[in-house]
Amino acid sequence: AMLVAALCVLPLLTAASPARHDDHEHSHNVAKRLPSAWFHDSDHPVHALFKRGATDGVTYPPVGSETWSSAYPASTPDVNALPAEWTAALNDAITRKVIPDIPLAKNTTEDGDPVYPTGSDPNSPEICSATYGCKIPGDIWDGPDGYLSLSFDDGPEAGTPSLLPFLQAQNQTATHFMIGGNILNSPDQFLQAFNLSHDIAVHTWTHPHMTTQSNIAVVAELGWTMEIIHNSTGGRVPRFWRPPYGDSDARTRAIAKEVFGLTTVIWNQDTNDWSLSDSPPGTTPQAINSSMTKWLTGSKSPGLIILEHELSVASVKSFMAAYPVMKSNNWNVMSLAQVLGNSSSYQNSDSDTSPVNAVNIINAKNSTPPSSSSSAASSTSNSFVL
Repeated sequence: AMLVAALCVLPLLTAASPARHDDHEHSHNVAKRLPSAWFHDSDHPVHALFKRGATDGVTYPPVGSETWSSAYPASTPDVNALPAEWTAALNDAITRKVIPDIPLAKNTTEDGDPVYPTGSDPNSPEICSATYGCKIPGDIWDGPDGYLSLSFDDGPEAGTPSLLPFLQAQNQTATHFMIGGNILNSPDQFLQAFNLSHDIAVHTWTHPHMTTQSNIAVVAELGWTMEIIHNSTGGRVPRFWRPPYGDSDARTRAIAKEVFGLTTVIWNQDTNDWSLSDSPPGTTPQAINSSMTKWLTGSKSPGLIILEHELSVASVKSFMAAYPVMKSNNWNVMSLAQVLGNSSSYQNSDSDTSPVNAVNIINAKNSTPPSSSSSAASSTSNSFVL
């Protein structure tokens, strides 16, 4: 508590400049594919065994079990071993000409931004790369006025065990843009987040620069992450994804939307907290506090979407230091998915306890949640109605 208080009164410094965060390596244990799920009527006694109550009526392997973990890739997904329905959905979208035929970018250095071939303008309407600041209508960078849309990237990770109890003590929920491989490796932390009513969203399976990936590799990165979330939350299908490094363009966001119904979320402020655990660190708690103070005491238009991570204990401590300032400056702090989804965090369910439409991750885009609650942000403009 003393650390939090001390950080909150640090003098205002120059805000840290935005930067892309380093890739994070993950190792996984894998095995065989899981057998097909089996269905029960809604009055079957098995439904009483699922803690959250409302599910899609399918019995999935227990999260964390060997049968559960054997269904997913150990590391980079094999694009030649994807469910046929996923590849069919991609091919259909290509046939309908809704996936732009633009060149892939390339990683020129380990930490640098991807680069497009000579003659390709990343800010052109055809490419419109978010890495270069180009904004595509329908992608989300800003929140509604007065709202701080709270989210954390890269979990479950080293900072998650500190973050979840703090949020619980504040009666605060958030959206967790989770890496699929990290869910596979840390199922208990994943379940804890879900069971505490946090919203789960997509941050790909292995955290690559997505504009460097082929069409089918984009499908694999998104699909497996959606699948593990769907099969571990009673059948809920995520509504939002955040590209690692904020690296998306017209092609990758179209695949996410047309194949999986996902909306792309970027951010309008970056703490650079991911670099606190670098050696040497790329920023300091004091610099983050200064940036947070500037943003939180400034204009409430547009609303804030701050890039934050549960990557390390240090990054979580920086959020904990800023949280009282968020509240004291009268921001309406809510889970990002609840704000931007107008109280519907998933494509086929409003929340972790709401009824669930029984759809798979491909068909969810043609579905709606069984019940519609009123918008959490009544003043939200149409650009936030998804």
